[in-house]
Amino acid sequence: MPVRFSELDGARVGVWGAGRETRSFAAQLARRLPSAQITVAAFDTAPASEVLDALKAPTAQVVTTAEDDVVAVLSKCEVLVRSPGVSIHRPELAALREMGVAITTATSLWLSERGGGGVIGVTGTKGKSTTAAIAFHLARAAGRTAHLAGNIGVPALDLLDEEPADVIVLELSSYQTADLDLGPEVALVTNLFKEHTDWHGSEQAYRAEKLRVLELPGVRVCVLNARDQLLRAAGERLARDGADVRHFGASDSWDVIAGGVALEGELRIERPELALLGEHNLLNLCAALSALEALGVEPPPLPDSLEGFEPLPHRLEQVAERDGVLWVNDSISTTPESTMAALASFPGREIVLIAGGQDRGQDYTELGRVLAEARGTAVIGVPSTGPRLLAAARDAGAQDSGVLQAADMAEAVTLARSRAQPGAVVLLSPAAPSYDSYRDFAQRGERFRELAERP
Repeated sequence: MPVRFSELDGARVGVWGAGRETRSFAAQLARRLPSAQITVAAFDTAPASEVLDALKAPTAQVVTTAEDDVVAVLSKCEVLVRSPGVSIHRPELAALREMGVAITTATSLWLSERGGGGVIGVTGTKGKSTTAAIAFHLARAAGRTAHLAGNIGVPALDLLDEEPADVIVLELSSYQTADLDLGPEVALVTNLFKEHTDWHGSEQAYRAEKLRVLELPGVRVCVLNARDQLLRAAGERLARDGADVRHFGASDSWDVIAGGVALEGELRIERPELALLGEHNLLNLCAALSALEALGVEPPPLPDSLEGFEPLPHRLEQVAERDGVLWVNDSISTTPESTMAALASFPGREIVLIAGGQDRGQDYTELGRVLAEARGTAVIGVPSTGPRLLAAARDAGAQDSGVLQAADMAEAVTLARSRAQPGAVVLLSPAAPSYDSYRDFAQRGERFRELAERP
């Protein structure tokens, strides 16, 4: 049975991890249900007093312990709230479940408490944040009260402090959908590529744990990308089972055409009127419009209602322009597919691509082919996957003069500056995560910005 936040009063509650979502949970629990007993298992090097201060739960017991001892630390709890970074496949969680400990997340607690009505849940490998931000912006432009929560905006449980809203846009990662108990009223999936196999254990498990959101109790409408073969197949199966499945990216729905964004083939927004770069971002706009319609929200007048919408940082973000060269930060691109979409966003322009990062077994064959076939495009590889990407480009026929290796971001920017001619784009779109060299994609993007802005 789903666990609700309000049911935790007086309970023995464990918290595994002290990230953003679990910090929100601990603070809300301490303030709203003070008779709950909180035990926090923390494994970083920070002293227990610092973890306690970050949690803002003064009565919590913080145990800094080796991960081997987590079962012993948390076995006396009735409920365990795991941080999204803690994989549901960890053997410690299996052992705790066998002992009768209920495993949940802060997001699941909030959804079970509130119910999914009025909630648009946005997930997918890429485009989640942009789609969620557009849906939130358009909902308010349509005169609805709205909140933005989840991976973007505030942690879901922080909405307990907010006034009720007509629309709540909730960005959900696969770490959250993997064991969510209750679904949103509208479940939107942007696309599905290979990602996060280290957390999920396999590509097949990643897909299944992402797509399970479509079949959760409470889901009334599924909104899927018709251009994604895996999602199309999932939609056909769901429709056969009686689900209400709607699409975007098809001629009979919101779609991207040569002139801009169309509804059932009729042009509604011309490309020059949009601040969003790239066809993939226009498709994100189509997704947001489709989800709002599925929730019963009439789209506001377009394109006027998009005025004031700012593209999110690290997503084709234009960070500098000097000597006729445009510097673009797309550090969020951690898959080959998203990097190919970024390359396609600058048709007719010479591109110097900086790419490479943590090795998660990415297949660079198709990206290498795209780089080899794109006239005027050079690629600079950085650790750790840079050498593999450069090899894929060479294997596809790229000239050695357009394939360069750099030791780090600083050298990559120096090489790019010497290579790029007026009119060119220097594009950081790594096609890999950042954790081998940076705290996260944002730190990587800020490092690129800093270097690009130097004279």
